[in-house]
Amino acid sequence: MKKKVAIQGIAGSYHDLAAHNYFEKEEIDIIGCDTFKDVIASIKKDPSVVGMMAIENTIAGSLLQNHELIRQSGFTIIGEYKLRITHSFAALPGSSIHEITEVDSHPIALMQCTDFLDTLSRDVMLVEKEDTAMSAQWIAQNQLKGHAAICSRQAAEIFGLEVLSEGIETNKRNFTRFLVIADPWTADEILRGTVKNKASLVFALPHTVGSLSQILSVLSFYDMNLTKIQSLPIIGREWQYLFYINLTFNDYMRYKQALDAVIPLMKDFKILGEYAEGRQSV
Repeated sequence: MKKKVAIQGIAGSYHDLAAHNYFEKEEIDIIGCDTFKDVIASIKKDPSVVGMMAIENTIAGSLLQNHELIRQSGFTIIGEYKLRITHSFAALPGSSIHEITEVDSHPIALMQCTDFLDTLSRDVMLVEKEDTAMSAQWIAQNQLKGHAAICSRQAAEIFGLEVLSEGIETNKRNFTRFLVIADPWTADEILRGTVKNKASLVFALPHTVGSLSQILSVLSFYDMNLTKIQSLPIIGREWQYLFYINLTFNDYMRYKQALDAVIPLMKDFKILGEYAEGRQSV
């Protein structure tokens, strides 16, 4: 039976590539969603579905809304995958770069390719679209001459576009980290037997001097490796924040001891997921 994976985007999108890479040993059916909220809704509708959501990019930073979507959903993070993002410049077959008058893509993809885009004519329009792969699909379906998409090579191939240039991202160390999420019951089944060495946590702190540094000191004492910390304001509680952190560890029992030590110092504490640290594509 194929695993059903909900993603934001369509075939050829970077979410699609990440899902197939993460589940490379399994057959999967992709459920394409227009928004990240729709990914959450797909899992709520069918608890056997797992979701894949981008959470941060090494250039553009965190997708802040996805931190909150996952926390509010009640779903569990069961894994992660770090995908190397390689952008291609694609247009209808037979096109020339010099004929391009409009470039269509997701705003972050456009931002990540500024050096390449600066080599084009000043008259070329940059148009923001909802998705990289959808940009390729739109150009192909409407046979838009003079248009080019910034997308994955796979998206160009799926929709019959010609790659005019590839590897056009300015920074070649461009990675996006994706989280895999599931209903808690499904998560328990999938994670059974998994060696866990990473955790995603969220908590609030009392509005007192040194409250965060106290937490960090305790985690350091227990040899927890803090790999990320992200704060988000708590709506309706002015100047108070939720802290989202990622920890890696070698000793699960030591990790549990660290939690026992810090939980009394926190408010609204929640474990979003305990899972195996993810692979990184090359």
